[in-house]
Amino acid sequence: MTNVGEGHVGLTVVLPGHRDVSTALRLAWGAATDTGHRRANNEDSFLARSPLFVVADGMGGHSAGDLASAAVIHRLAELVGDDFVEPRAIERALERATADISDVAAESESGVGTTVTGIALTMHHDEPSFAVFNIGDSRVYRFDAGELTQVTVDHSVVQELVDSGTISREQADVHPDSNIITRAVGFDVLPVADFWMIPVRMGLRMLICSDGLTKELSDDALQQQLTAGLSAQFTADSLIEAALVAGGRDNVTAIVVDVLEAPFRHVPDMPPDPDQLIAKPEQIDPDIEQTAPRTGGSATSPQ
Repeated sequence: MTNVGEGHVGLTVVLPGHRDVSTALRLAWGAATDTGHRRANNEDSFLARSPLFVVADGMGGHSAGDLASAAVIHRLAELVGDDFVEPRAIERALERATADISDVAAESESGVGTTVTGIALTMHHDEPSFAVFNIGDSRVYRFDAGELTQVTVDHSVVQELVDSGTISREQADVHPDSNIITRAVGFDVLPVADFWMIPVRMGLRMLICSDGLTKELSDDALQQQLTAGLSAQFTADSLIEAALVAGGRDNVTAIVVDVLEAPFRHVPDMPPDPDQLIAKPEQIDPDIEQTAPRTGGSATSPQ
């Protein structure tokens, strides 16, 4: 377990080219993690320091999974310092983390890797946005105007079965292969992340979490926690506690990010359908690879 950063009750971020704080963003966040009731070690790691909020869930047995998730967090933490970060920088950091993990894996017979998911504060078409990224089955959720939407798409065997119509989402939760992922950082494979762009606006709440949370709490339970009106840190703590009460079968980690203030922009309401949350080719920078779009989105390749 490697944790970089901690909760913050209110950070002001001035937009590029502006000096007036009336056009600034104000963010608050909270982060929490727990080993759970059944695991000996916590192989989850997180980064909670603006402009990056990231969860990584390591795998590999013994302490290898912890080292893998730590490698990703340390490489991404190197990007912290500026107020905004470019998605391409995230991709490069994950590539460096893969090389670091290869060094760890040399002593492991089973292979070593980690999931990674998170949000990065970035500028997109001159507007502040969250670049959501994901590899594996950790998740990012968007809570806005009372609606909870899963933004990321799991890279897992059961997600592929759901997408093909073979099983339902309810069946996926109890499927025997629910712990098998199809994409990870590590295993001597070039990391391939999916990206989405979400405009930043006042009242937006983002949840970044490992599957130790989502395998214990339903979407309804998540929404109940996020709607309670607690601060970001209290909400993160409450989510962890609820997961432990529900069973705590795995390591569990949650980061909650709140947009307390944001400059007014004419941004159309995002529909609750997660298919439409994926940035379309005309909306996304050409150097961001969008690798696994849902229906309604088209893939773009880096130039």
